[in-house]
Formats: sequence, structure tokens, C-alpha cells
Amino acid sequence: MDEFQSMEKQMKAIEKKAESMARRELRAGLGYLVIQTALFLRLTFWELTWDVMEPICFFVTSGYAMAAYAFFLRTSKEPSFEAFFQARIGAKKKRLIQLQGFDTHKYHQLKKICDPSS
Repeated sequence: MDEFQSMEKQMKAIEKKAESMARRELRAGLGYLVIQTALFLRLTFWELTWDVMEPICFFVTSGYAMAAYAFFLRTSKEPSFEAFFQARIGAKKKRLIQLQGFDTHKYHQLKKICDPSS
């Protein structure tokens, strides 16, 4: 029982850190989009013209649409912000489990024994 509680505590810490890392990653993505929008605004109205920027914006937007479709093909989940967030948490969690050498097989066995309802 003590071993399970210890592993449960470690798993909760991994999950919390994975969520924190995913949130940080998504905030960086927001920062990227804000900077890109500001750059496109500057290029459209001061440096270049809409005639030059329109095709650039079209291809950038097409790239984002292709990325969303690739996400769907890879995960079989709707390409929504929530689905992307959950996918990033899962990836970060998997990486942290590997880095810390956490024994998930043993954890799930102990969880079945200590908490049969799960």
C-alpha cells in the first residue's frame, strides 16, 4: 500500500509537470501567432502592399490548415484546441515517465490491487 501511495504521488507530480509544460508550450505558440500577426500587419500597411502580402497570407493559412489535417490523421481526434492540448500533455507525460524511469506496468498492477474500482 505504501509503495502504491508513493507511486501515485510520483504519477501526480509527473501529470502536473506535464500539464505545466504543455501550457507553457501553447503560450509560446500564442506568442508566435501574435508576433506573426504584427509582422504581417507591418508588412501589409508600411513595407509592402496587400497585393504582395495576400498570397503570402494565403499560403501561411494553407499551411496551418494542412497542419490541422495532419494532426487529425495522426491522432484521429478533432483538430481543436482542447484535443491539441490533451495530445501535448500526453506527449510530455510520456517523455517525463521515460526520463524518470517510472514503471507504469507496476503502477497499473498496484492500482488494480489497491483501487479495484479504477
